[in-house]
Amino acid sequence: MVVLREESEESLNQLFRALADGTRRDILARAITEAPSVSELAARYEMSFAAVQKHVAVLQRAGLVRKRANGREQLVSTDRKRLQLATELLDSYEVLWRQRVAQLDDVLREGE
Repeated sequence: MVVLREESEESLNQLFRALADGTRRDILARAITEAPSVSELAARYEMSFAAVQKHVAVLQRAGLVRKRANGREQLVSTDRKRLQLATELLDSYEVLWRQRVAQLDDVLREGE
């Protein structure tokens, strides 16, 4: 797979661990269409500001979001290229799974 050659195993693990949490996926979705501040994000969730900051930090370490200063606020935006990497990797697995299911179907037809 081309994607795996470009990324280390740990980098991919970090990417998918970040995507495994629903709050982080929601933050990512919000940061695709707008560039909310961490404070604005925190106001949307029933958790502390510090907890939201930690979620943003996980996304940032995975390369899925970037923060930039705007005065005293930190604006969060999605790195679409990094998100595309996850999509491409999952698409390549889907192709593999479909091929294997097709092979299984062929084997089962032969046995009839």
